[in-house]
Amino acid sequence: MASVPTPTTVKDEATAPTTIRATVVQAASVFYDTPATLDKAERLVAEAASNGAQLVVFPEAFIGGYPRGSIFGATIGHFTPTAGEQFRKYYDSAIDVPGPEMDRLASIAENYKVYLVTGVIEREGYTLYCSVVFFDPQGCYLGKRRKLMPTTAERLVWGFGDGSTTPVFDTPIGKLGAIICWENKMPLLRTAMYAKGIEIYCAPNSDDREVWQPTVRHIAIEGGVFVLSAGQFCLRKDYPPPPEYLLTEWEDELQPDSVVAAGGSVIVAPSGEVLAGPNFEGEGLLTADLDLKDVARAKFSFDAVGHYSRPDILSLIVNERAMKPVTFTSHK
Repeated sequence: MASVPTPTTVKDEATAPTTIRATVVQAASVFYDTPATLDKAERLVAEAASNGAQLVVFPEAFIGGYPRGSIFGATIGHFTPTAGEQFRKYYDSAIDVPGPEMDRLASIAENYKVYLVTGVIEREGYTLYCSVVFFDPQGCYLGKRRKLMPTTAERLVWGFGDGSTTPVFDTPIGKLGAIICWENKMPLLRTAMYAKGIEIYCAPNSDDREVWQPTVRHIAIEGGVFVLSAGQFCLRKDYPPPPEYLLTEWEDELQPDSVVAAGGSVIVAPSGEVLAGPNFEGEGLLTADLDLKDVARAKFSFDAVGHYSRPDILSLIVNERAMKPVTFTSHK
């Protein structure tokens, strides 16, 4: 399923809108098989690029997998005998940043001449992080964003990011950044990103509920930004079968073709207008042409960190230092 707009016809470059074509991918990872997931990512980027996409955004944890429904054999005060092995398999599906999988993603961005934004499960030492990585059309790695606040049981397997990975990249297609899933409900984090000038606000996520739609539409209006919300669409058969993988509490009700994540991917303009989606029907691509001049039009009436702010009353301090558990110093 693909949603592709009619290409913009440019008659006069001096007066034509500055537009970029963006694609949101809604698809499932190949769980526990990162090489196969990378192959799938390349096929989807190729399809998006063939439709003229300059920016391609994938869902949260697309590389490495979102462990929906799993409790990793852990309850309060207890681990099952298989808990460590479950984590080990998930750990092996994660990627190093930098690492060979990052090289593959860079080559995909370069080969198809797109800005590539994708959710990954990043490992550092033996801790995993839910991250988003960014590449430009030359295959250059721009940087990463680590999720600050894993939600509920995600904290069993994901570490916490810090303020050192909250970038906004000033690119030829606009100022590009990301906030991951329910972090989008954190008003102060959103405010920090607005203060950095974000224009193309990527929201890789795993929330497939209808109530997610007003959340991202509100963000578009509040921030005067384009919101690209990318979620996975997954069937039960997209995960390993039981007992290798259990979707706790659901498993007895599920068939191989049961929908366990319904996507809901959507692209929203700074006005709050829905440009593409939402898609609750299956895997597919959503594509829209983004007129970057709409950002200025939206800011005329509301600029959360400019003319509509009151720093004499309300202000925000953001700690961007990397928070390391161990720091080594030398007396030499």
